[in-house]
Amino acid sequence: MTCEHLLLPLAIAVPFLAGLLLVCGSGLSTRVAHAIAWTGFFLPAAAAYYAWFIFSAQNGVAISPYLFFDDFNTGLGRFGISLTLGLNGVSLPLFVLAGTVGLAAGGYAMYSKVDRPNAYLGLLLFMVSGLMGVFASVNIFYFYFFHEFALIPTFILIGWWGGPGGRSAAMEMTIYLTLGAMLSLVGLIALYMVSNAPSFSLVDLGHWLADNGLGAHAQYKIYALLLFGFGILVSLWPFHSWAPTGYAAAPAPAAMLHAGVLKKFGLYGLLQIAVPLLPLGAAHWGNTLAWLALGNLLIIGAVTIAQRDLKVMVGYSSVMHMGYVFLGIVCVSALGAGGAVVLMFAHGLSVAVLFLLGDAIYNRTHTYDLNSMGGLCQKAPLLSGFFLAATLASLGLPGFANFWGEFTIFIALWQYHPWMVAAAALGVIISAIYGLRAVSKVFFGAPTPAFLPLFNQPLPDIRLHERLPAILLLGVLMFVGFWPAAITRGINAALPSIYGSQTAPLIAQDSPACCDPLPAVASAPAKPAPNAH
Repeated sequence: MTCEHLLLPLAIAVPFLAGLLLVCGSGLSTRVAHAIAWTGFFLPAAAAYYAWFIFSAQNGVAISPYLFFDDFNTGLGRFGISLTLGLNGVSLPLFVLAGTVGLAAGGYAMYSKVDRPNAYLGLLLFMVSGLMGVFASVNIFYFYFFHEFALIPTFILIGWWGGPGGRSAAMEMTIYLTLGAMLSLVGLIALYMVSNAPSFSLVDLGHWLADNGLGAHAQYKIYALLLFGFGILVSLWPFHSWAPTGYAAAPAPAAMLHAGVLKKFGLYGLLQIAVPLLPLGAAHWGNTLAWLALGNLLIIGAVTIAQRDLKVMVGYSSVMHMGYVFLGIVCVSALGAGGAVVLMFAHGLSVAVLFLLGDAIYNRTHTYDLNSMGGLCQKAPLLSGFFLAATLASLGLPGFANFWGEFTIFIALWQYHPWMVAAAALGVIISAIYGLRAVSKVFFGAPTPAFLPLFNQPLPDIRLHERLPAILLLGVLMFVGFWPAAITRGINAALPSIYGSQTAPLIAQDSPACCDPLPAVASAPAKPAPNAH
């Protein structure tokens, strides 16, 4: 095994070990604790960017469908369970997303004034470890296992360090997400049991289904379990109420990691597992999912407009934008799937920076009430510029990665049902209303009487520990916004092996193109050779 093939195990193990040292080392000095934490947050990001560089150097095409593909014996081989790690063009952008948001959230959390800071940072590192494992896992058992591992620290962070209502929000999240996790687990086990595949590996499952097929009724039932299980985890309307309250109560770094990355678990599961392996089920449930996704866009969008709490508004906007990704999945096409991956990547970065900057605003105004601010641009012009940029990215302004995701989904949606494009486009207008209104109320106009006493005191502009994470997140958004081929090349290389041969290039690489629906049974990926790079 070469050093490169240790990259994925180290990206998972290092933050876990760093978190363990911090949680168990309450007597560590601040300097030592920060050194351990920086190592745990930095190495996964470095591993992700190195893998991204390797993919780019190969134009997104690895020797096998997975880069750094390796099996690690866990002693559970007789149950079809082994720690199989690898990256393809669909998982790589989300692996990079996890490393990027993890580094930004960790860097910001390092300067949080909380009680028991070592335990706080340690739990965030556990989340990062789980997130890296989710998107690096080829075996669906460990895909699920790492999600649950990342989810447990989320509950603790909200319950212990959350704001008002933190414990009740953590309890509500626990109930909803446990239900979603159980449904999806039953679906994954059912998929393995009916397939008679030799293991839980996506490669083995794909080969078995390509050779033997799976009956339509079995696909309908298993896909329903995965759809609603994953849907609850992603806050699919009307199973969404846990998300805005949970994010409003969560510490900013925890909200960045959960809304920005962990919530993509369900979407990724649908794209990488459910749709390609159960295409008849995906087609059968397509119209139902389309209507629910429009509920995310239009109903939750209207609720977002009504919010007057900045953090709650960002939470609802995160729920709303999941509707676009679901619509990309509804298309059951490679183009829709590719657009969904791009938007997942972009949304994760933009919502993370909005939660970070929202916390920065609160630290200066001591309120999230939009009606109790005003004129902050005069005191913090850099902060206002960063927040405006993050808002415009969330709106899908050209020049940011969000634009390519939404635009590609609209093109794919036109091939599915043209009228849905008009309905989905209303979401852009809704986003502009609540996003630009928030910018106006916080930064422009005259300060409100409630804010005037603070306004007349010296207020610092955005500080270095706030500025650097924001620059990292916005910088990656703009990099992909101006050069979308940086991730679409890998997506285009992966889609034929995941979704079958009837695919077309994702928009923004060469020219706009649409693709045919998926075949009845997805083509199996070629079996990767271990240690192949």
